[in-house]
Amino acid sequence: MGDKVFSSLATASGAFVVALIAAIGIFLLIRAVPSLQVNEVNFLFSREWNTRDAEHLRFGILDLAWITVASSLVALVIAMPLSGGIALFLTRYAPRALARPFAYLVDLLAAVPSVVYGLWGFMVLGPFLSPLAIWLNENLGWIPIFGDGNINQKGSGADVFTAGIVLAVMIIPTITGVTREVFARTPSAQIEGALALGATRWEVIRTTVWPFGRNGFIGGSMLGLGRALGETMALTIILSASSAPPGYSIFDGGATFASKIALGAAEFNNNMKVGAYISAGLVLFILTFAVNAIARWIESSASAKGKS
Repeated sequence: MGDKVFSSLATASGAFVVALIAAIGIFLLIRAVPSLQVNEVNFLFSREWNTRDAEHLRFGILDLAWITVASSLVALVIAMPLSGGIALFLTRYAPRALARPFAYLVDLLAAVPSVVYGLWGFMVLGPFLSPLAIWLNENLGWIPIFGDGNINQKGSGADVFTAGIVLAVMIIPTITGVTREVFARTPSAQIEGALALGATRWEVIRTTVWPFGRNGFIGGSMLGLGRALGETMALTIILSASSAPPGYSIFDGGATFASKIALGAAEFNNNMKVGAYISAGLVLFILTFAVNAIARWIESSASAKGKS
């Protein structure tokens, strides 16, 4: 009887989570469709966002998508090598007495409120990085991504460049945690065999640890990307200084999907206006859901490979 009860509760819990996700998706879709039907511009490819007049809604997500994806990719480019290095250090180089407290310290980064990260990025990191941002713009400006942004004051820190670095710090615990667990599960027989053949520590990592944990590292990075895509408060503080159309540079300011919804809360007094913001939320929901689903699939593949 106990097994049956536990099995039923576990099944019901799993079904509840699936039903909850489906309900959220259905809610977003139902609320978004009426506004999408009266939208006067192309939702996916327009750069305009004007929802002041509920009778003439004009909202597109092209610029929102650029700021969201660009800041997340900058974060991923920075966080992936750092997280991989930290995970290797904790599992293969650090003494056990040092590895555990250092791992706790890295995990504590996830406990810092995002509003604190936003203030730190805007008031401390942005001004600190100003000389580097100006140098990149002046010397690599011929590359479009390093060209002039939509912010008049160069090096102000209120741009994708600073936001990406802040996001990188925020997602390092996520990527490091997953990667550390995968690297630690490398079969001891493979490691001992490599050492017995005279492999150095780096050769052991290159020939056994990395091939075994590569998929898990990628899966953890995708989870970190999902976390970055949905960040709200930190990016609202850092990026909202500019309302001009972005120039598709990492020195652009603007709004992500999440920060746009947060900044538009004052307009949530009309169902059609709310529907416009919910439409953006629906795109973000689909994007993050897809990224996390890919991450879980990669992790499952890595686990299956390890068991075989």
